[in-house]
Amino acid sequence: MPSTTIRQCAVLAGGLGSRLGTLTETSPKPLLIRGGRPFLTWLLRELSRFGVTEFLLLTGHLSEEIERAIPAMQAMLPRRVAISVSREPVRAGTGGAVFHAQEHLHERFLLCNGDSLFDANLATLLAAAADDGPEVVGRMLLRRLPDASRSGVVTLEGDRITSFQARPPNSSDVATSGIINAGVYAFDRRMLERLRPVCSLETDVLPLIAASGGLRGTLSEGYFRDIGVPEDFERADDELRALRERRALFLDRDGVVNVDHGHVGSRERFEWMQGALDTIRHATRSGWHVFVVTNQSGVARGLYDQAMVRDLLDWMGDEARRHGGTIDDTRYCPFHPDATVPAFRAISDWRKPAPGMLLDLIRAWELDPARCVMIGDQATDLEAAAAAGIAGHLFPGENLLSFVGPILDKMT
Repeated sequence: MPSTTIRQCAVLAGGLGSRLGTLTETSPKPLLIRGGRPFLTWLLRELSRFGVTEFLLLTGHLSEEIERAIPAMQAMLPRRVAISVSREPVRAGTGGAVFHAQEHLHERFLLCNGDSLFDANLATLLAAAADDGPEVVGRMLLRRLPDASRSGVVTLEGDRITSFQARPPNSSDVATSGIINAGVYAFDRRMLERLRPVCSLETDVLPLIAASGGLRGTLSEGYFRDIGVPEDFERADDELRALRERRALFLDRDGVVNVDHGHVGSRERFEWMQGALDTIRHATRSGWHVFVVTNQSGVARGLYDQAMVRDLLDWMGDEARRHGGTIDDTRYCPFHPDATVPAFRAISDWRKPAPGMLLDLIRAWELDPARCVMIGDQATDLEAAAAAGIAGHLFPGENLLSFVGPILDKMT
């Protein structure tokens, strides 16, 4: 797996939800309301933070309800994403659902359970998968339970999964069963060779991949909830609401994230500021959103176009994930009052010192400005932060993590 760039996630959304009784008689589990909105929207929101822009929902039970809900879910998400559906023709199991969707899957894709909530830095999985050799077919996110002294669902040698079991040996005592599957996977299409029209991913597929030496694991410290379990269903309501209280770090680009060489519009001229990738990783691991907000008058001056700006911002996000962090979202302003390109000659409320870019992110991600901080290298950055109700700090240069780390740690 040569790159962290995985844009597609297949979401297993066809479970019956029998343990929840009458709750799932007319509503599929992923659409049950938790935290004030359908659970599935929270899952897609979290995955979109890590570069996923395309979701393929693998549906079965009450598929029509999920299909009807897609426009409303898209409207609730902070980032624009594509959502499509692959409906299993029969009750096919988790592996069978993937089998019947294979014509829609990318060369590399994420796969996750549509009724599972993970509180984890998914970039650690993506970064590890990017370094995997050709013998690796897939990598899964794992969670270590409080007592890891006993064997559990997964047996590890280093990060190689040597055995995988669908259930702990003592299923009545999961709390002491060791390392478990957190329900998020990075696969390439070779895993499809193990599938049948009706099969279980956990029982029939993953054990075979593990036995062949093609399965790796990445441990996560975050919690894991399965809303198909009544106790987790109740906990998830409060935990999901808490996501709207996540702190947010806003970063200017030129002079903060990268060395300001003057109108940087290409990767060739881009140089990471010392400590920038470490700062993004530290913020992500500490549970912060990370946003980049940047004036790009180079577009207005005809030095490069918007496609180049977007390409560079996307590449920055991929590089951040390669290093174990993520840039959740970005905003840029291509306008300037003295533009040489007429289409971009304007006074814009997005151009700092105006707060438009920050306010748009606050709205989209439902942020509390009091829980946000802006790092810039110009007075205009701090003026924009103040106008948005955000604390601002002027970066003096040199190592970004040395400057930002103490600020984040004090607020966390």
